[in-house]
Amino acid sequence: MPTQVKEKKKKETEKKKPAGLLKLLKLLKPYSKLFWISIAFMIFQSLFQIILPMLTNYMVTYGVNGASDPNVKQLSFLENMGIAVGSDTIRFIGMIMIVFSVLSIGVSLGNTYFSSKVSSGYANILRRTMFYKVQSLSQTDIDKIGVASLITRTTNDVVQVQDMILNSLRTILTVPITLVLGLVLAISLNPKLMGFLGVVIPIILVFIIIVFIFIVPIFSKVQKLTDKLNQIVREKIGGIRVIRSFNKTASEDEKFSKTNFDLTSLSLKATRIMASLLPFMVTVLYTAIAMLMWKGGKVIETLDPTLDYDQINATVGNLQAFMSYMMLIITGVTSIATIFVSIPKANISARRINEVLDMENSIKDPASAVEPNEENRGVLSFNDVSFTYPTAEKPSLEHISFTCAPGEVTAIIGITGSGKSSVVNLIPRLYDVTEGSITLGGVDIRDMSVSELHSRVSVVPQKAFLFSGTIEDNLRVGKPGASEEEMELALSTAQAKNFVFALPEGMKSMVSQGGNNFSGGQKQRLAIARAVIRNADIYIFDDSFSALDLATDARLRAGINKTIGDKNIIIVAQRIGTIMNADRILVMSDGKLVGMGKHSELIETCPQYKEIVDSQLGDNDDDDDDGFIEELLNPSNENASGGEDGEKAENGGENDSEEGSDGE
Repeated sequence: MPTQVKEKKKKETEKKKPAGLLKLLKLLKPYSKLFWISIAFMIFQSLFQIILPMLTNYMVTYGVNGASDPNVKQLSFLENMGIAVGSDTIRFIGMIMIVFSVLSIGVSLGNTYFSSKVSSGYANILRRTMFYKVQSLSQTDIDKIGVASLITRTTNDVVQVQDMILNSLRTILTVPITLVLGLVLAISLNPKLMGFLGVVIPIILVFIIIVFIFIVPIFSKVQKLTDKLNQIVREKIGGIRVIRSFNKTASEDEKFSKTNFDLTSLSLKATRIMASLLPFMVTVLYTAIAMLMWKGGKVIETLDPTLDYDQINATVGNLQAFMSYMMLIITGVTSIATIFVSIPKANISARRINEVLDMENSIKDPASAVEPNEENRGVLSFNDVSFTYPTAEKPSLEHISFTCAPGEVTAIIGITGSGKSSVVNLIPRLYDVTEGSITLGGVDIRDMSVSELHSRVSVVPQKAFLFSGTIEDNLRVGKPGASEEEMELALSTAQAKNFVFALPEGMKSMVSQGGNNFSGGQKQRLAIARAVIRNADIYIFDDSFSALDLATDARLRAGINKTIGDKNIIIVAQRIGTIMNADRILVMSDGKLVGMGKHSELIETCPQYKEIVDSQLGDNDDDDDDGFIEELLNPSNENASGGEDGEKAENGGENDSEEGSDGE
């Protein structure tokens, strides 16, 4: 039974296999004109390649031989032009060959230019299409493929397809034209010599098929190992502090080295197989030429130099032309072999790209979007919500129900892994609920357009993330076109104004990638300022105060209450001091809501909450400690404004932890 199930799943997977290159070629449409120009140059290039050996034959037969034997009969069209055999023919045909060679170089350069332009433009469209598609995917969809693989597909896989398009544009018509015309002209010169090609070409084709069979599976493995290597590098760079702190550098290096060695070994294997094509083709080609010369010599030996002089001259010219055509034909077959071997490699990449492009977004806009009720604007309700992550075996949230409204502060607390972040991730529909519903303004958020929902929610994520650019640029991510006064107010609310304006360029100061030129606390406050500047109905702070000292934490919350206190505020926190004054505290444990109420109520009714309180504040009844905590929880308006006194702990008290507290 298990075997049958596996076979059934395998068949289903094969049926759902993404389309390959043909589907992606539709994206060439904007470059169709340049595509056909490139094709035209390619056709002329092929014709010039075919004409030159023919002219060589004429030069040898009627020029070189005619110079030593005046009895050689001139070609009729040359005779009509008044060109005698011998040196006149050599000069005339030589001039034509020079002109055709120059034209051949010109059309070759034109083909290269236009084919490169087409392939580069195509890659640009394909990358942009991939980027916009990834941007539109939900977190669930991104998790299915993985960030590392998405990066590889958007970069390396696109390059593979681009290279195949470029190589094909340079040879896709050149090779067939060269092969067909070359064969026709070779037969017209001497049909008896075609036996050589009848032996040589099948040998080459058999070798190509063998290479094809061996190399296609290797390409597939190489792409998967590239994904894996990319993931390891991302983890190593992103988690370098953790790796060093746990002294795991050696084991991580070993993991990287193993994957890198496997990838290198497979790549070398593929390269060796591909590299064997050229030596094999050259060996076969020159073996055929040697046999052809031997055969031609045997034929000439049987002729009488006196009686068969004309036939000997014709045979020498024909042999020269036939060898040229044979080289063109075998080179053409080699080019086709190279393309046919590269097509599976590009096709694997194309399927990986199509797998992303064909993904149906699990979080879609409804057919007819519903606007939230303005009377209940900002009122958020969880109605018996359960949620299971796509790859998880058990629910992360079970039967969560609560309601919060504008003007209220709702806090969520619980031990690590209790489901706090999972709750807030459902509000902007990063994931969809498995059971139950979430309503905003009396409307199920699944019945709202995603853009409308996002415009009403402002989130500060668990890990503060800043974009490269200036501080102004980052603030205007929250509100495009924000004035300087609005940005200053947001910075003041987030307790970031003093350190920002202490910088030489103030708000125009540069932010490095990921905000790595700022401390953990500074990054959190800039992320909070970016969220606060936005005019939203709901503000979510997902463990966003973890890198701040208690005093800065208290001033920041007071500033938030002053600036956006009339909005619906949701705070996820680990510290009791951050949430004690909340209007509503939700206590999470193992994905369940085990307590809800104010601090004073939960102390009496919720054992889990009391355990957290005791672990952080202890049972110390010292009046001084109580007074200090009370002062922090209820700071004066003067300090909340972010004034000079409010920045005393800026340099010393702040926790510069990069990651903050433990994530969910």
